Amino acid sequence: MNNNIFTKLLVSCTVLAWALLNLSPLKEQPYREFLVDQNTYDQIAFGKILEEADKRVEEKQSKTLFLALRDLGEEKAYDYAPFFPELNVRDVRQQNKRNNIILRRLLMDAQSALKYGLDLNGGVAFTLKLDESNIDQKSDFVREEQLKKVVEIMSQRLNGLGVSEPTIRIRGDDAVEVLLPGKSTRQNPELLSTLQKPARLEFRLVHRSLSPRNMSVDKFPVSYEVLINEQEDFKTGATTEEPLFVKRLPEATGDIIESAYATQTDTGGFQVIMDFTSEGGNQFKKITSGIVEENSNGSAGRLAIVLDGKLYSAPSVQVVISRSGRITGTFTQREAMELANVLNNPLDVPLVVGEKYEVSPTMAEDAQDSSIKASMWGAGLVAGFMLLYYGIGGIAAVISVLVNIVIVLGVLASIRATITLPGIAAMVLTIGMAVDANVLIFERIREELKSGKSIKTALIGGYEKAFSTIIDANVTTLITASILIWLGTGPVKGFGVTLAIGISASMFCSLIISRMILDFAVGTLGMKSILAMNLFKSSAIDFLSYRKVAFALSWIVVLIGIFGAYQKRDTIFGIEFTGGDEVTVIFDKKLSHADIATVAREHSLGEVTPIYQTDIGDGKEWLKIQTKPDFGIQAFEALNDAHPEANLELVAETKIGASVSDTIRKNAFISVAVALLGILFYVAVRFEFGFGIGAVVATVHDVLMTIGVYVMLGGQFTAPMIAAILTIVGYSINDTIVVFDRIREELLLNPTTNLRKIVNVAINSVLTRTILTSITTLLAAGTLWLFGAGVINDFALVFIIGIITGTFSSIFIASPVFYWWHKGDRRHVEEKEFLPNYEWSTDTSAARSK
Repeated sequence: MNNNIFTKLLVSCTVLAWALLNLSPLKEQPYREFLVDQNTYDQIAFGKILEEADKRVEEKQSKTLFLALRDLGEEKAYDYAPFFPELNVRDVRQQNKRNNIILRRLLMDAQSALKYGLDLNGGVAFTLKLDESNIDQKSDFVREEQLKKVVEIMSQRLNGLGVSEPTIRIRGDDAVEVLLPGKSTRQNPELLSTLQKPARLEFRLVHRSLSPRNMSVDKFPVSYEVLINEQEDFKTGATTEEPLFVKRLPEATGDIIESAYATQTDTGGFQVIMDFTSEGGNQFKKITSGIVEENSNGSAGRLAIVLDGKLYSAPSVQVVISRSGRITGTFTQREAMELANVLNNPLDVPLVVGEKYEVSPTMAEDAQDSSIKASMWGAGLVAGFMLLYYGIGGIAAVISVLVNIVIVLGVLASIRATITLPGIAAMVLTIGMAVDANVLIFERIREELKSGKSIKTALIGGYEKAFSTIIDANVTTLITASILIWLGTGPVKGFGVTLAIGISASMFCSLIISRMILDFAVGTLGMKSILAMNLFKSSAIDFLSYRKVAFALSWIVVLIGIFGAYQKRDTIFGIEFTGGDEVTVIFDKKLSHADIATVAREHSLGEVTPIYQTDIGDGKEWLKIQTKPDFGIQAFEALNDAHPEANLELVAETKIGASVSDTIRKNAFISVAVALLGILFYVAVRFEFGFGIGAVVATVHDVLMTIGVYVMLGGQFTAPMIAAILTIVGYSINDTIVVFDRIREELLLNPTTNLRKIVNVAINSVLTRTILTSITTLLAAGTLWLFGAGVINDFALVFIIGIITGTFSSIFIASPVFYWWHKGDRRHVEEKEFLPNYEWSTDTSAARSK
């Protein structure tokens, strides 16, 4: 084994080991058992503490074991650090904070490394109601606007806390429902209080000379109130309390803050830095200038920072401040991050927690099982095809794709991401791109072999010639992913994160791992053949001769689809987009998702989503049925008639808002638009502007045609369909760039050939790769469509349409647009691209065909 192969093997094993380490544990462990396993000191003493905690939970003094242990630590001064020395938190001096860090860390470590979304694994939910004392009872408009604002702020706060893929919607006319995947509130018991905070931040003056410690109550200044300033000695962990006279009326409020973020202090604690707006900076400069002007004899005035009536810090003001300020206090890192997040997204009114309950997966268990089986069959068919068609190359491809999947999952686990259908959609795309990269390389190797080169030389040449194509195709898709992360929210952002990780892993696996395996097979084992079959012969089809007919017909289909979507605009969007009715039902017999879906189909009820929920307090189970507007009671009556044995009883009916907010929809459109501009810019710089125009037109064509055909087939748009459409964007760009890269190569290799022939030769050269990639992708998507269930089935259908349109557009849309842009003249291309200049003869010019 040469040094090059050994280095690649070492790097590959290191990356794979890191990913596998992050994926452990694969299953969630009971918290109590995990604590016992992790305790490495004095098991008897810690066992007694656990027994005390268990008793508190049984007697309902504490809701969970986590809270029981936390409360016991505070009440009886238990120190948990000695029991878990491996966590190494001795640098945290304050015992209660140290205990909190330990308990939270162990709670997180007990969870499975991979987190699954509401659609796959259910989660917890709660309602947040507006405080009625802060609402104008006569104004429905004010109430509605406040609820919309709450939904927006909840989304921002949850994203800031790292809780991926929440569902947030208006419920009734006075509440917001928040659904979190997994057991997010148990992992962070303070999450509810953080979400509720109205964040009324005030900057108030502290009295310069008077102190409550040496005054009687009847002499307190009327315009001031007493607030306690807590200070911690980070060396000893001791906390002291300083009562201060703080002015009742603020000098400024949180409106002056532009952004806030948590940082570590020089003493090892944490603080929150606040950057002011330009107007806020001027206001704060005026406030601090007044304080500094009154300073005398080394005595500095103080400015109190008060959040929701609690004094966080009261720093001395010795210099004029105009750009940023800071909040110090006895913060843990998590507390500082939560405070910064609340300051960045302040609520106008306080919220009251209503119901709290656990919810079942929105995707039925039988649908999950069938979809998982379909995915396994699809993956098996793709692997089988690659092994059969490419032999040794197929083995290398399958291994690299498997490693790719492990790396993607490992990275997702390391950042605590939640796996949902949008994330799975991104993984499907990245797996398709990983297979495509290997197919592209193998077909290049085949071309090198046909030219008479040895297997070693062909292997080197194949990778060298495929390298730029793989980089260009992946970078353009990475641009899309980056913009989706930057501008997107909710499922759009989740899709972008998974896609970005997948692209990076795909490039690593195709260029490092598969190359290492083939180098070992050829260089070390001395194999003379690595590609098994070759069913597709070279073609010489004049694709451009069909461009006008193909272009016209395809855009006619697009226009018909757009018209059809417009005609059905009131019915094509699912409950996530439109909101609807929700009926709450109690029952004697639990109905399956399949039973409910059958009744909905027989009575033409449209989209019906059943969700079983269990009250966290008393354990009572309910069934919530979500339907289109004005279909809730109808759905209940149909179910009751069809299944009298269930003894359904209607408890409540309410209206629910859209879980896909206007902000998410708007940001999705903006993200795609900016992504297209980014692609145009990259391709224009990397290739030439005409290539960029062709890529953008083809991508827009694919998205519009996919939507149109899907609607004409009776499809309805739900939240996962956003991810499906984004998948089409990625697939279309990848396919188009492969063709364009070959056109550019042919322009360099054939300096006297006219542009029409160049384009046709390029398309024919990559035609085998296009067919093989389409076959492998369709095997996976087709299996999901035939044997999957629920939204997986819908997603697969959209992807199949996108594969067909993407393959079509790279040949009959992108390339002809590039050709038309340059008026069929290669000199027009060379004037705008960094290509060699050639002398043109009269004969060659005449040979150019329009």
